Amino acid sequence: MKVRAECKFFFSDEQHLDTVFNALKPEVDKPTTARSMATVGRDGSFLVLKVEARDSVALRATLNAYLRWMNSIMNVLELLQTV
Repeated sequence: MKVRAECKFFFSDEQHLDTVFNALKPEVDKPTTARSMATVGRDGSFLVLKVEARDSVALRATLNAYLRWMNSIMNVLELLQTV
């Protein structure tokens, strides 16, 4: 069974969108497992994350990983703005 998910994230700051996109690109280019595949794209002010996996467990694990990475990146960007 193949499962898919597509998530769109709005960014009001173009520079933050660029930073998150570029930070996730290496992860997309070299997936850590053969059970899932992710792509990251841009649609205007949106970051588009698409994940395809062999099963729902792999889909969930991959989505969780990307969401954690995005959250970490955004936390760092937020911290840098206060400095």
